[in-house]
Amino acid sequence: MQPFSFATTAQILCESGSALRLAELCHERGARRVLLVTDPGITRLGLLDDVLAGFAATGLTVAVYDQVQADPPESVVLEAVQLAKTLGAELVVGFGGGSSMDVAKLVALLAHPDCHQGLVDIFGVGNARGRRLPLLQVPTTAGTGSEVTPIAIVTTGETTKMGVVSPVLLPDLALLDADLTLGLPAAVTAATGIDAMVHAIEAYTSRLKKNPLSDLLAREALRLLAGNLDAVVQNGHDRDARQAMLLGACLAGQAFANAPVAAVHALAYPLGGHFHIPHGLSNALVLPQVLAFNAEVAAPLYAELAPLVLGARLKAGSAASLSEQLIAELAAFSQRSGLPTRLRDAGVPEAMLPRLADDAMLQQRLLVNNPRDVSRDQALAIYQAAY
Repeated sequence: MQPFSFATTAQILCESGSALRLAELCHERGARRVLLVTDPGITRLGLLDDVLAGFAATGLTVAVYDQVQADPPESVVLEAVQLAKTLGAELVVGFGGGSSMDVAKLVALLAHPDCHQGLVDIFGVGNARGRRLPLLQVPTTAGTGSEVTPIAIVTTGETTKMGVVSPVLLPDLALLDADLTLGLPAAVTAATGIDAMVHAIEAYTSRLKKNPLSDLLAREALRLLAGNLDAVVQNGHDRDARQAMLLGACLAGQAFANAPVAAVHALAYPLGGHFHIPHGLSNALVLPQVLAFNAEVAAPLYAELAPLVLGARLKAGSAASLSEQLIAELAAFSQRSGLPTRLRDAGVPEAMLPRLADDAMLQQRLLVNNPRDVSRDQALAIYQAAY
């Protein structure tokens, strides 16, 4: 066994209805003024109504920043930081999808009274230092796992993204409440669920930091996600299946936070950057083709994961055969869920594929984790196969 380090969120609360106790959890941590970071859709759907009533009853001051957008730009982070400073926030809550939770991480650091770093100073690995405000994360989709990762992604230009990666960003509490995900549209449920499965698969095959703990988490995550995704897509109000999906996404997040993701994400990011395709769908669009490319070296590991996804439907065979069955079943999830399955169906012009390949090669932070080296021409071939 090679040496490894494992870090994660200090506390996980997995309980339907637990978001109603959010104010109480903030109060327990000694906070009097709280900034809640979310997006306009959460406000519009009324998901905060009962939560905010709890703050009023507890006597805590809470301000809501609800202007987070998908692939959040630097300006959104800076606005939220300024609001936190104006409020004198003593605790930050991320409430929503991965974008809201990512912004909340950065606000908790940059709004701390002792912070002397700016956003541009902390991009990259290990550049964010010092103390942050207490941070609670409440995911409303079962996908990103951001509630247990030390990573925040920011859009820095028209099509480019940069990451902040530091253990300082690991939250204090992840609150997993299935009630917040009931009735989530089938397409969003499917795309975020596949995103979480990608996290588990890429963590399990991560070249540099794969370790026994991340392997355990990735396997259990994949079992929960694959076993419940069809159920939540078909019936968005299946509370037990929703709770299982949230836990699966969280475990996958813990896995990839310590054994990082690779080429699926590297090829997905340019799709989001250029065409604003949601992150989960971007992953789903290139997943089968990347895994087929990787299978030349990763088939034995994919074969170990195949029973977790296919169960009794798995047909005995070689590692290559089991790997092929896994890839086919992952592609079938998208088809059954009604997601676009080809790049052309998602509005990607064929003429853009060379540019996408160029941009994917900029994601060396991710590509170094891939079980097989990826050249620019091979990236282009993968996009072409996905087109």
